[in-house]
Amino acid sequence: MLSARNRMRRSTEFDATVKYGIRTVQPDVVVHVHRSNQAVDGSGPRVGLIIAKSVGTAVDRHRVARRLRHVARPLLGNLHPCDQVVIRALPSSRQVSSVRLEQQVRRGLRRAFESAGADR
Repeated sequence: MLSARNRMRRSTEFDATVKYGIRTVQPDVVVHVHRSNQAVDGSGPRVGLIIAKSVGTAVDRHRVARRLRHVARPLLGNLHPCDQVVIRALPSSRQVSSVRLEQQVRRGLRRAFESAGADR
C-alpha cells in the first residue's frame, strides 16, 4: 500500500500532472509523469490512480486499484521527491496479472523519463 504522504488527493494535482506531464501509453495503463518545481510538502513523490467505471464493477475497480497501489509502492524509491505520477487504468487492466501491470508501469515511467531527458 502507498503511505498517505505519497498519495495524490487534490484534483489540482491530478489536473496538473495530466495536463503538463509526459504521457506514455501501455496496453493496459496510461502513465502520466510530471516533475513539479517543488515538492508539495517535502514528503516525497506522489502517486495518483484513475480507475474509470469502464474498467468494470466497483469490485473490479477496487481490485485494480489495490493491485496498482501495490505495484507503485516499490517504485517510489526510484522517483525524485518532486515527481508526480498518475496511473490511469484501461478496461483491459482488470484481466492481466499484477506482474504484467508492474512491467507496464515500469516501462511507462522509463519511457516518460527518457523522453523528458530527466534523471530519475
